[in-house]
Amino acid sequence: QVQLVESGGGLVQAGGSLRLSCAASGRTFSNFNMGWFRQAPGKEREFVARINSAGGSTLYADSVKGRFTISRDNAKNTAYLQMNSLKPEDTAVYYCVAGWIGSLGRPSRDPRGYDYWGQGTQVTVSS
Repeated sequence: QVQLVESGGGLVQAGGSLRLSCAASGRTFSNFNMGWFRQAPGKEREFVARINSAGGSTLYADSVKGRFTISRDNAKNTAYLQMNSLKPEDTAVYYCVAGWIGSLGRPSRDPRGYDYWGQGTQVTVSS
């Protein structure tokens, strides 16, 4: 089992920045690809970003590309999502996810590509 705990959410004005953190425990962090999804009220869960286990490869949704940056620190068992130039449409609950690297061929942009989910952290962007 892997436990994921998100933090760093909150209320920010449009154009502002937030940094989300995801602290992992329970298994070897470097054996997992990490990602972020989000879900706004009345909408389906949406892929945001993904980073591979070593931190050398990233993937972003088109809606956040150039504004958000995913990173990880394997020594601290923590993944991050730096969010800049925030827009009201970024308002959502943000979920940290972990997918075991041994499961090959899983879809990176789909929730089925991940094994563990955090409880979520609310991000609200006011206009």
